[in-house]
Amino acid sequence: MGFTFRTRTARAKSGALFASFQPAISNDAQKKISEQIRRWRLHRKIGLSLAELAQWINPVVRGWMQYYGAFYRSALYPLLSRINAYLMRWTRKKYKRLRTIKKAAACWQRITRQYPRLFAHWAWAHGSWWSG
Repeated sequence: MGFTFRTRTARAKSGALFASFQPAISNDAQKKISEQIRRWRLHRKIGLSLAELAQWINPVVRGWMQYYGAFYRSALYPLLSRINAYLMRWTRKKYKRLRTIKKAAACWQRITRQYPRLFAHWAWAHGSWWSG
């Protein structure tokens, strides 16, 4: 578990893109983190509020972001968007009126606008919940 070195796209000071040999999160580490996220079963924790969920997962996610995000941060984006997908699923299960995708997405946009720093990973993965 750790980092993998391979060629990745980098940006020069002039703004030009070039191929560089850089570290990023390894595939094994990504798999372990994905398993951990699945084991949390966030969508099943409907007894908790959104703030309680944030308080529960933020220390762990912040640690992943600091450790694995030190090099080539964008390799973590799929994992962070997966957390968003589980949170969206939690919203749809907790609130009956938000079961349709359209209503849930509108509510999700409102939540992310009102509380942009509620979850640690929103600082990086602030896109929509369905983006990868």
